[in-house]
Amino acid sequence: MYTFTSRVRFSETDENGKLSLAGIMNYLQDCSVFHSEDVGNGTDVLKKRDRVWLLNSWQIIIKERPRCCEYIEIGTQAYQFKGTLGKRNFCIQRPDGTQCVVANSNWVLVQKSQMRPVRITEEDSSPYELGTPLDMPYADRKIAVPKEGIVMEPITVRTEHLDSNHHVNNTQYVLMASRYLPSDFSLHQVRAEYRYQALLGDTMIPVVTKEEDGQIIVQLKKDEQTAYAVVAFQ
Repeated sequence: MYTFTSRVRFSETDENGKLSLAGIMNYLQDCSVFHSEDVGNGTDVLKKRDRVWLLNSWQIIIKERPRCCEYIEIGTQAYQFKGTLGKRNFCIQRPDGTQCVVANSNWVLVQKSQMRPVRITEEDSSPYELGTPLDMPYADRKIAVPKEGIVMEPITVRTEHLDSNHHVNNTQYVLMASRYLPSDFSLHQVRAEYRYQALLGDTMIPVVTKEEDGQIIVQLKKDEQTAYAVVAFQ
């Protein structure tokens, strides 16, 4: 497993002094970028080949949030390539090996100029040593969408929501959806399914549903038929 070490910064913590959801997701995202860069398959290399990996789904299980100033190790490994899809695990743990966060993710390889999926070749996959999938419960990458929900005020995509691919960053969708969580909600798992790219100036219509099991599902919709993303909090 590829790893790097860090220390939880004050700027990465929430009101309780613990690593925030945004902080967790940014560490995971950065770890995958560092991994690809260090094995010689970083963003500049992919750009020359007209390729980009786009995140299709997240499943993040939060066991315990590290506190401000704690030292942590963030790790990732690819464990499967098939067709156009690559699968990655992630872990955030303390120096003694105690797991704080484990995660699974699905990525689609895309021809950037045409924005269409392409089959993964040996050139795409060979830089990564495949690991054994982490021992964790695995959810389906697709999230079942409720038929009913409460429609909230629209959200307009602004410049600060974008990343270097000029679309809304994956973490931003989850943060937008998290606005609708009750203040006393105890978060243990986040699942996100990314369905459609939102660009600068686009309008998202949040639709919020609370399930009988306590799960809260937020659809960030483009229109009645299409969602940019679906996020499930548990």
